[in-house]
Amino acid sequence: MSELTLVSRNTVFGGHHERHSHHSRSTGTEMTFAVYLPPRALQGHAVPVLYWLSGLTCNDENFSTKAGAQRLAAEWGVALVMPDTSPRGADVPNDEAYDLGQGAGFYVNATQNPWAANYRMYDYVAHELPALVEAHFPVTQQRSIFGHSMGGHGALMVALKNPGRYAAVSAFAPIVNPTETPWGQKAFAAYLGDDSALWADYDSTLLVAAANHKLPILIDQGDADNFYPQQLQPQTFVAAARSAGFTVEFNLRPGYDHSYYFIASFIDSHFAFHADALGL
Repeated sequence: MSELTLVSRNTVFGGHHERHSHHSRSTGTEMTFAVYLPPRALQGHAVPVLYWLSGLTCNDENFSTKAGAQRLAAEWGVALVMPDTSPRGADVPNDEAYDLGQGAGFYVNATQNPWAANYRMYDYVAHELPALVEAHFPVTQQRSIFGHSMGGHGALMVALKNPGRYAAVSAFAPIVNPTETPWGQKAFAAYLGDDSALWADYDSTLLVAAANHKLPILIDQGDADNFYPQQLQPQTFVAAARSAGFTVEFNLRPGYDHSYYFIASFIDSHFAFHADALGL
């Protein structure tokens, strides 16, 4: 088990927002993640964990500084964990484009060079990070997960591939059908190779048909999002999920775009959704 190095700690809403770094066995690099511990956790009580996965170009700080989520985590008594979106460092492969390389890990385990050695974000998010969190912080094994855009893809995909591990999953403007959209096709070809049959293992719209654990799903999408509907096709996933027997709440929000203003506007309802699933 990796040792954690405390990078920073801030008191907010009676709890602690902390950033930690550690050497990751999944990525072979130093990784940084943030965790918000609500007042209840600081008082010695073990609390459930809500994982947040961010989108393209983001790190652990975007959501923590823009969404207003710590207030809600404090009120509901949940820990909030926010990892980075990719490995980083001078020796980590990168690309000049914003949608490939550092900041754009797509939460997959890459199999192709030069990405395969470090870009193993699926293993990091699904296995290594939860084990670290549960070993080092006062949390229970109750978990839920949500995310935005590329992180919405990650949250849905990780939840579907790990039945029974998460109480619920939600997403803001998620990439739900990456095998059929430009962002996903570019990233999957680079990270996973040209055999598109291998891509299906990370496509939520394809995974949902065979998923046997029907956890509740919430999706919010802004109709003024400039990536909707070419890159973002939530209705495709919603139809597939409902056909497979999932309960899905889908909201198309008039006038909202892809920004953190959109996330901040509806973050309350996502916390309430997860709190209900966690029995809080």
